[in-house]
Amino acid sequence: GDVSSLAADDRNALVTLKRWAQHPAFLSADLTICLIAENLSELNQGIIQNPGVAAISIPLPSEEERLEFIRASGAFPAEDGLTPEILATLTAGLKRVQVRNLLSQAAENQQPLTLKFLAARKKDLIEAESGGFLEFVQSRFDLSMVAGNDAAKNKLKDAAAALRAGKTDVLPMGYVICGPVGTGKTFLTTCFAGEVGIPAVTLKNFRSMWQGVTEGNLERVLNLLKAMSPIAVIVDEADAQLGNRSSSGDSGVGNRVFAQIAAFMGNTELRGKVIWFLLTCRPDYLPVDLKRQGRAEEHIALFYPDTVEERTALVQAMLKKSGTKVSPEAERCFVERSVGLSGADIEAVLTRARMQCALANAPAIGPDDVKAVLDDFVPPSYPTEIELQNLVAVLECTSRKLLPQKYRDADRTELIRRVNELEALTRR
Repeated sequence: GDVSSLAADDRNALVTLKRWAQHPAFLSADLTICLIAENLSELNQGIIQNPGVAAISIPLPSEEERLEFIRASGAFPAEDGLTPEILATLTAGLKRVQVRNLLSQAAENQQPLTLKFLAARKKDLIEAESGGFLEFVQSRFDLSMVAGNDAAKNKLKDAAAALRAGKTDVLPMGYVICGPVGTGKTFLTTCFAGEVGIPAVTLKNFRSMWQGVTEGNLERVLNLLKAMSPIAVIVDEADAQLGNRSSSGDSGVGNRVFAQIAAFMGNTELRGKVIWFLLTCRPDYLPVDLKRQGRAEEHIALFYPDTVEERTALVQAMLKKSGTKVSPEAERCFVERSVGLSGADIEAVLTRARMQCALANAPAIGPDDVKAVLDDFVPPSYPTEIELQNLVAVLECTSRKLLPQKYRDADRTELIRRVNELEALTRR
């Protein structure tokens, strides 16, 4: 840790080690001192940066190394056509000792390894290994379940097709998914993971109140992500999660964390292997360092359903997702009277209608149920914030095709002026 926070014995040990690293008697002798730590950040920077010290990273095993280890372990009971080659692929991110435990349990209990068991066990092992800072996203849906925002959906479908074909060099390093609240940013991203069939994880809060622990947590997480590639990393509320260079009042922790993440995101060797999805309704708060070309390159903007066709598609997708039955008249009523509502608002209204239908023991939602719920529903009203979030999404978007028609040829100078006006209003 930091020298000021160390006990007297630890300070003495630190000084002794630094002296040894430069002492002629040690330098001339055939002697090596090894310090072993899970993360470099757990050691004092005075040792790491000492010219007499070399840092050696021992990575998690690659797919070839896992395959060699599995073959050397002998036969194991398996089902679902689980061969050593498939097992080596599916155990990405696991240590050898964890792979050995999986094989030993299967052999000891005479219980064949299955794809379902392996997926569940790997999820538990990875989440435990990350210290709870990564959470696996299990998506039951693909991009066909996403209604509206067709241009954004097609862009992600193209990326999924390239990833399945192994053409990782044409993929962006990451995406910024922006738009006002309730537009389905998280759902779109999890559907992408389901479409392409790669694991997806959400990055949880890895910050700690203790000195040096935050950097150690992040180092562990980034090493795991590299070992589990290809993988999609979803960071919700990214503007608050990732911080920026101007963080202050935390002894420089924020700056170091930001530098670690920025360097990892900009590593072009990981293009198509670790795909970042930064989700936010305020992309203007994201540091330029993270959303520039070479990091989160594609900026996709989502908007509320604007046409009858978009609202119809959205209502039908939500009915399909929830397995709800409605009469054609009720669906038509839903579409006609949901102008101006977000996807989240429409889902909330649908849930209320389902409750009313269930209480009445009706076989399907009827038009009277829809009218009653819509007459009673009062959506949260924050028009200034919604307009502001819409406009910053327009300014952030990197593809003209993703914008609604009314914004495609809008004067950007005027949009910036209006954003500044709205910013002033929200600060009051």
